[in-house]
Amino acid sequence: MKQRILAILVLAQCGAAMAAGYSGLGVASISKETLEQFRPKALDPALSGKIQRYLDLRSPGSGALSPDGKSLFFTWRVTGVNQIWRIDGPQGFPVQMTGGTDTAALDAITPDGKWLVISRDRNGEENPGLYLQPASGGELNVIQHKNGIRTLFEFLSDDGRYVYYRSNDEQPDRYTLYRYELAGARTERLFSEPGSWEVMDHRPDGKLLLANALSNSNNEIFEYDPAGKTLTPLFGQGEGVDYTALYGPAGELIVRTDKFGEFHRLYRWTAGVFTPITPDIKWNVSAFTLDTPRQKLYYEVNEGGYTRSYALDARTGKPLGLPAFKEADSVTVGSGTRDGRYRVLMVSRTTAPPTSFVFDWKTGKTVQWVLPSSPEIATGGFARATLESYPARDGARIPMFVRRPARCSPAPCPVLVYFHGGPESQSRPGFSAYAQMFVDAGFIFVEPNVRGSAGYGKTWLHSDDGAKRLDVVTDIEDAARHIRANWGANGKAPRVGVLGGSYGGYSTMLAMTMFAGAYDAGVSNVGMANLVTFLQNTAPYRRANRMAEYGDLQKNREALVKLSPVTYTDRLKAPLMIIQGASDPRVPVGEAVQMYEAARSRGVRSELILFADEGHGTQKRDNRVLEIGHTLRFFETWLKER
Repeated sequence: MKQRILAILVLAQCGAAMAAGYSGLGVASISKETLEQFRPKALDPALSGKIQRYLDLRSPGSGALSPDGKSLFFTWRVTGVNQIWRIDGPQGFPVQMTGGTDTAALDAITPDGKWLVISRDRNGEENPGLYLQPASGGELNVIQHKNGIRTLFEFLSDDGRYVYYRSNDEQPDRYTLYRYELAGARTERLFSEPGSWEVMDHRPDGKLLLANALSNSNNEIFEYDPAGKTLTPLFGQGEGVDYTALYGPAGELIVRTDKFGEFHRLYRWTAGVFTPITPDIKWNVSAFTLDTPRQKLYYEVNEGGYTRSYALDARTGKPLGLPAFKEADSVTVGSGTRDGRYRVLMVSRTTAPPTSFVFDWKTGKTVQWVLPSSPEIATGGFARATLESYPARDGARIPMFVRRPARCSPAPCPVLVYFHGGPESQSRPGFSAYAQMFVDAGFIFVEPNVRGSAGYGKTWLHSDDGAKRLDVVTDIEDAARHIRANWGANGKAPRVGVLGGSYGGYSTMLAMTMFAGAYDAGVSNVGMANLVTFLQNTAPYRRANRMAEYGDLQKNREALVKLSPVTYTDRLKAPLMIIQGASDPRVPVGEAVQMYEAARSRGVRSELILFADEGHGTQKRDNRVLEIGHTLRFFETWLKER
């Protein structure tokens, strides 16, 4: 008992010391001298040119059709960052709508087709502003864009008079709901209550379906009447359950939830009663939507990472036939015209960039609108992602997607294990120029979906909540154990590297410290080094949400310290590179700096790269080249025989 108390005290002291290491987030929290010291160095021109060619393998977003179905607006990274483009007919010549170095995203098109509603961010800060632009092109007219403030589009009224949006301009940790009148350029405050509120849907009479998100998988559903300013709880209050809801064709609600089983399913909710719509299968209904007339219900099923899309008559539940696409890893449903006639479908295959098609319900024809780019590289030979698994130490089977080079010389191939972000996310198969870069460089590229990942039921998803993460985080080490024991050749085990971004970056640092010796080199991108300082310094609007996943700063502090990579820096011995955007609002730049300093104090071969003009991951093309290039260089140096 005394030993346990002593251990707790030591961990608490360690956590207190780490918490004092830095404070704040964003580019203002770090000195210009530090940014300059760790600015990425230029790459070898041959390597840079090779990466540039891969980045030219790009595909437009699925896009949104104009109300008359004659034009398609979509995002594309042709200029280096996502901008909005327009084509006036299938496979027409694209016209660029927005420009500059800041990303832009299309939120909506007014019912008369005259205006676009656009979101724009600066330097990856994730504090976007909201703008209007003529659909014919021209200057952007600001609705709201304030420094350090998030302005997030909610919906456009059916008559096109109002843009509804939410913003944390009153309190940094909660959102206020506003509506903006286009004709008069006037803003009206509609709703402001403590919580993380968003609009899920709206009715013609003005009533709003609101969700208060307590975490990424726990929300409460309410109906709000702006006229009477009344908020009515519907379901989810105090349940700790995941819900998504839309108004149905007869005033009922269509609800996606896993309340009644292991997997998400669609239900019709009427007067407190849930009636199933979709079949009881061992896969999640991962997304759904209704067309504007509320006649057709579209939904997507996540079959172990492969997305299948379906359509139903919204009133009767009768299946409606969507077109089939051969050898597709996923088919997702995009936006549609307001009359419900046309629908955008996005198709992803391993051997070609994702492609958007427009399906016409009236004629039954499917037309490819946008042609993806694949200059100088034949994508038909890209490695297919095969679904495999490895055993965890407690017997659980951990699914993983594996891409292998056609040959390895000398054998065995070095292996890279890529952990996804989230953690409530999922690695998927399909086209990936990023993964193929490593495959073509001679690496086996592995993407596990460890416990805590989405897509495998709520038990799997919640198995790492809070302190329970200590029981399953060993999935990280078990991946390397399996690879070393089973993927050798010529009497040798392969060298194994680890990488990932966000939670994947955290997993990488944990792999290199808590599980030192499991991996031979690691590259962590925008990862958390210390869960205590991370939660203390992340953006206020995210803190409560992330504590629901990782643990409370007070109640679960011991577990947070035990789960922090910096707690185990005394074990660190293999080479580690850390990459971070200074403007990151999610993972403060101080996380990267403190981990780098800890590694250097241990004499470990380590590198730190800071992007002064990026946030949670690189968006700008030149920075993307540097990030990938240095990652490739690092693994070439430490995982290949010399």
